[in-house]
Amino acid sequence: MKTTTKLWIGIGVLALLSPLGLLLPEYFKSGDAWGEWGIEAFGEMIGYIPRGLDKLSALWSAPFADYAFKGWEEKGLRDLSFAYIISAVIGIAVTACVVLLIGRLLSRKK
Repeated sequence: MKTTTKLWIGIGVLALLSPLGLLLPEYFKSGDAWGEWGIEAFGEMIGYIPRGLDKLSALWSAPFADYAFKGWEEKGLRDLSFAYIISAVIGIAVTACVVLLIGRLLSRKK
């Protein structure tokens, strides 16, 4: 089996495992997954919102808020898990396309 095939299989497995960030906190009642805190949750954890973080938080908004599609926030855990996997596949596809494009631009002969 080629190395690139193994790489794509590994990436696919990771995409399928992406709902663990949603499922484990739900089953263990632990709140948000580590590192996925919003500015409000961050403020609750440390007691205040740093000025720089508050200013920069409006700079970027995710294309899929909470890895779900618009209107899916209230659906069940099964649908949200599916949305996590779709978000992972879209992110992988966009990243792969950008890397391939940059690679082609850099490898052009002059």
